[in-house]
Amino acid sequence: MPRLTSENWSGCPVRYAATVVGDAWALVILRDLIFRGSRHFGDFVAASEGISTNILTDRLQRLEAEGIVTRNRDPEKAVRVIYQLTEKGRGLVPVVLAMIDWAQTWDARTEVPDRFIEALRDDPAAMARAVQADLAKRAADLSEAGQAEGNQQAEGDGDPG
Repeated sequence: MPRLTSENWSGCPVRYAATVVGDAWALVILRDLIFRGSRHFGDFVAASEGISTNILTDRLQRLEAEGIVTRNRDPEKAVRVIYQLTEKGRGLVPVVLAMIDWAQTWDARTEVPDRFIEALRDDPAAMARAVQADLAKRAADLSEAGQAEGNQQAEGDGDPG
């Protein structure tokens, strides 16, 4: 049986979503990008689940190939890269929120702060919009920082004559 990819999803929306983000590690990466502010490879490695670096590399590459995350040079430290959600990735916020609500309902060990789950259940669409707006702002701030660094480098590259 061929490996399932988003290219051979056969028109089924559940199969498509499962092949793009249905892996447990991909979901943990999404959680960390959305709620924990993780941006660097080391942030994901440091998570309590203990993902191995080869699995993390594979999942980040797959999420990037699917257009869920971008990988850009860190404007503060050029040797590092920053991962962040694309618009397509931010579109998964309502799905992740629904999973949180479902887990809180059905798994006694799930730990969700009371205020968070109350706000989520009160108006899931409003919470999703707020989270998506925050993620979009962080992406815009990072983009501006990268442009500012590029401008500073360009200014320094001029002819001194």
